[in-house]
Amino acid sequence: MEIKAKVKHIHMSPRKVRLVVNVIRGWEVNKALDQLKFINKWAAKPIIKLINSAIANANNNYEIAKDNLYIKEIRVDEGATIHRWMPKAHGRATPIRKRTSHVYIVLSEIKASVKKQIKRKETEAPIRLSQKPKDEKYVSEKRKEVSKEKMPSEFKSEKGKVIVDPREEGQGKHTKIEGSSQKGFVNKIFRRKSG
Repeated sequence: MEIKAKVKHIHMSPRKVRLVVNVIRGWEVNKALDQLKFINKWAAKPIIKLINSAIANANNNYEIAKDNLYIKEIRVDEGATIHRWMPKAHGRATPIRKRTSHVYIVLSEIKASVKKQIKRKETEAPIRLSQKPKDEKYVSEKRKEVSKEKMPSEFKSEKGKVIVDPREEGQGKHTKIEGSSQKGFVNKIFRRKSG
């Protein structure tokens, strides 16, 4: 039985994370956790969290004991790199690459136990709207509430008015055209500045 877990976007370069991961590859889970507690590297903390997550997956989904697990596979991949610039002398700048890592782990059983099905939570059948009877009392109360909320008489008189903002004149929205509103036949054919 294989139990998988992953952690993504660790803010540390894969090269530094691999220093920690290479120590515990193939170890039993308990020994690996003990070793990681005493490794003086920043990358040990997210790896401990990842192993604990994988143990929780094994316990919750397959009911496998922590003592019966070992690290079958652990892999560190490169994540997204954020590019930044460090200003230097004489107007130059040097690139800074802030690298991230993705870590994938696969745990397996030391002694193969009887394969258990994944525990699936039983869900209730979905209720369709057409099947559920509507409560007439509730619907009628809602209609009464809406009818009670009527508009005041002040707003009724202003309902048909068109609001024109004088600040928008001349910006193409309510532009007033000076002179005749229609172009004549002569102006369409004989342009003033055409050569």
